[in-house]
Amino acid sequence: MSDQDMTKHLIAKEIVERSDVIVSQQIVAELCNAILRKSKTSEHRIREMITEFESIYHPLVLKTEHFLGASRLRERYNFSHWDSLLIVAALELGASIFYSEDMHDGLIIEGTLTIRNPFR
Repeated sequence: MSDQDMTKHLIAKEIVERSDVIVSQQIVAELCNAILRKSKTSEHRIREMITEFESIYHPLVLKTEHFLGASRLRERYNFSHWDSLLIVAALELGASIFYSEDMHDGLIIEGTLTIRNPFR
């Protein structure tokens, strides 16, 4: 792991440890995808990790209204499909801060949710 990656890892770990983390099931899917691409983790272990993750974070299950809300966010803010789903989940769950290194740092969405790049 590079020094930059290690620094990002430590920052992300600190945020998770000091914050109330809320997620949607999309995060579970992305986690599985990353594990499958980057490691030789067994399917048995992946199933265990999914179960552990869900028991800790209780991810929001996306429904039709979330996809419709994501569409409205894409119209208003020009987000990607996947980012808009993450944002609509954060709004639904009452988050006030959305951490992302890929989105516009400081943008306030719907007057309640602020995007923050934790690595700046």
